[in-house]
Amino acid sequence: MTLPIDSIIPALQQALRQGTGAVLTAEPGAGKTTRVPLELLREPWLQGRRILMLEPRRLAARAAARFMAASLGEKAGETVGYRVRQDTAVGPRTRIEVITEGVLTRMLQQDQALEGVGLVIFDEFHERSLQADLGLALCLQVQQLLREDLRLLVMSATMDAGAVSGLMGGVPILASSGRSYPVETRYLDRPYEGRLEPAVTRVVLRALAEETGDMLVFLPGMGEIRRVEEALLPLVRDRRIVIAPLHGSLPAEGQDLAITPAAPGWRKVVLTTSIAETSLTVEGVRVVVDSGQSRVPRFSPRTGLTRLETVPVSAASADQRRGRAGRLGPGVCYRLWTEEEHRRLAPHSVPEIREADLVPLALELAAWGAADAGELAWLDAPPAAALAQARELLARLGAVGRDGRLTPYGRELAGLGLHPRLAHMIRRAIPLGLGGTACELAALLGERDVLRGGPDAGRNADLRLRWEALKGFRGEAGSGTAGTGGLAADRAACRRIEAEAAQLKREAGVRGEDRRAGDAAWCGVLLAFAYPDRIAERRGDGRFLLASGRGAALPELQPLSAESYLAVADLEDRGVDSRIRLAAPLALSELEGYFQEQLEEEATVEWDRSAQAVRARRRIKLGALTLKETVDPEPEPEAVKQALILGIREEGLKLLPWTKPARQLQQRLLALRSVSEEWPDVSDEALAADLDSWLGDPLYGMRTRSDLQRLNLVQALESRLSWPQRRELEEALPTHYTVPSGSRIPIDYTHPEAPVLAVRLQEVFGLRETPRIAGGRLPLTLHLLSPAQRPVQVTRDLESFWKTGYFEVKKDLKGRYPKHYWPDDPLIAEATSRVRPKPSAQGKGER
Repeated sequence: MTLPIDSIIPALQQALRQGTGAVLTAEPGAGKTTRVPLELLREPWLQGRRILMLEPRRLAARAAARFMAASLGEKAGETVGYRVRQDTAVGPRTRIEVITEGVLTRMLQQDQALEGVGLVIFDEFHERSLQADLGLALCLQVQQLLREDLRLLVMSATMDAGAVSGLMGGVPILASSGRSYPVETRYLDRPYEGRLEPAVTRVVLRALAEETGDMLVFLPGMGEIRRVEEALLPLVRDRRIVIAPLHGSLPAEGQDLAITPAAPGWRKVVLTTSIAETSLTVEGVRVVVDSGQSRVPRFSPRTGLTRLETVPVSAASADQRRGRAGRLGPGVCYRLWTEEEHRRLAPHSVPEIREADLVPLALELAAWGAADAGELAWLDAPPAAALAQARELLARLGAVGRDGRLTPYGRELAGLGLHPRLAHMIRRAIPLGLGGTACELAALLGERDVLRGGPDAGRNADLRLRWEALKGFRGEAGSGTAGTGGLAADRAACRRIEAEAAQLKREAGVRGEDRRAGDAAWCGVLLAFAYPDRIAERRGDGRFLLASGRGAALPELQPLSAESYLAVADLEDRGVDSRIRLAAPLALSELEGYFQEQLEEEATVEWDRSAQAVRARRRIKLGALTLKETVDPEPEPEAVKQALILGIREEGLKLLPWTKPARQLQQRLLALRSVSEEWPDVSDEALAADLDSWLGDPLYGMRTRSDLQRLNLVQALESRLSWPQRRELEEALPTHYTVPSGSRIPIDYTHPEAPVLAVRLQEVFGLRETPRIAGGRLPLTLHLLSPAQRPVQVTRDLESFWKTGYFEVKKDLKGRYPKHYWPDDPLIAEATSRVRPKPSAQGKGER
């Protein structure tokens, strides 16, 4: 059968004969996936070596291998085979291996030169999975350093071919048209309202009525598939219509059922995730219903958590989905969005490397020997923050050393091909006689929630329930479900978990039964090995503090809410407290026994605001969690002093015993500083910022606010002055000023830049000019008082007051205080502190 890709094959063969790489763009339906490897198999440069072709998904890898094998009249495992997790069909004569991307990474780590491989094909590269980006980066370095003869071919229907070619050193770009039939696109007139599933169900029923042929319905995830299936089944009963789910968690036989043609006289409605977007032809389909949504993982370096988000598809993905309807003949695509919404779609999906958990990538780089990701060539380099956080976790697990290089233990983890968290859990469990249990838990955590049925299935976060359901499945035979506590386990999911666990046990070298097999009490410890940063301590009301410092909460009160400690496997990163979706309890004794290397003893000396005292404690901590706390009877004196200083700084200088002489000294010094910056700054702000230098030594031995009352702040402030400055202070800024009456009047330095002398008017008769201090640089502000000690004039220009203001003041006061002395000429009158001066002096002025 002739395919559109056939026309470009000669040019592709020529490009790979003359060089070591090429980029091939081919529209959907061109036949690139199943034709190109076979056409290149006989090339002389291959020299009998194998071709590896990467597919993003297991289903596509198996289907492509089986199709190519059938075209040769063979079964998969002969000339053409495949390798995917839990399923391999490869024999001694296999020349073409269709593999998933993670398999390539493991092959490279085991044999960096890829001996025996002549060509690596990256199919559907536009999906930009993390493993595809890593695989291409590693292969480019292999080609550069070890294997100049290694050919690399990148294929896709929609990708930036120029950027990929540039990354590969400017290799040729070849383009092939596809074989597609016209597809009519039907949009909604207006956005639908409410939930997605009813809207999809309505459009599916409409399409069944309006069109013929089988149908492919794209939905974001398994939950939506299940709900749409439940809604459709009673509506299509007795209409010879098969509803077939299709997603990556289905067993191989279930996936094969979905992609094979329907029986004669029957129609098939395939409910699928994005797994059917590319590389896969679902036989008989001529109608596509596209929800326009996709579920993608998003990693947050801020929290260290990955959450699944439902997002609008990109325009490129929408076109890929639409093209599924035109593979075998003219078709129709129903889109659950409007034309206006379509114009706002992003052109392409965000590459996974920019939004993924990079812990597996960091381990792969360390195993490869790349201490710096910059040593490799990337289309999009790993984000620095996420990569740094990933390396911190690897160091915590013991997978890398301080220099960032892989440790022998890290190489063990890399050899398992699991997320490093789960690999660490298995390795830690084996010496405890729990290796098999850990492998089963790892498989359980990699599966969707196995519980279904019962009103509380989705609201109870206890992992032990899932463990017991799995145990019940093992102990029962037949079909249906295995139950526990009113909940039921999905048997298909349990079978997948059992198969994955069996493979993990083989890879980890676990043989025989665990010494503690079947004991759900160990779930918490094993989870904590995998997620040490998610060990959680109860704060009350279902709220917990994680070892990472983040808050977390159970969605509602449940048995786990009363546990003191949890190990949390799954969190939904939303809001202030992340929602705990899956966890198991831990005991304090288990934390102390199995996590000794992570426990830290911390001596803290802190100001206790409520007690108004320094408290010294010793704490046993696991990350942000305090497991134990005791009083420290003999804290370091310096630490106590510094805690006291911090307390004074937090509370303010009000904690100190500010006597009147101390405040006056502070104000006098500030007055001097207002005229000369040679004097120290003793403002409250400056003193609070520099407590150690002027108050440090006297604080030794003190702990409480009461102790502070023993401080002599006058001496402490004077310690900031040299001996010459102390003498100058007394001369330049006296505490009192002697007025003409002979009285020593205190100077008020409350406002240092304008000190006040409050004195009765009669006591300054004869004083011609405003008094000055600080060597004449600072005038006193005179508050001239009435006989009743009330201010009648405020001035810093006494000479002017005598000339103009005095006579108005005299007129007013003489009437109110007739017995007092009110001379006509205050400059020659005798000053007095009495009501009137002595009789001998009265002649100098008038009454």
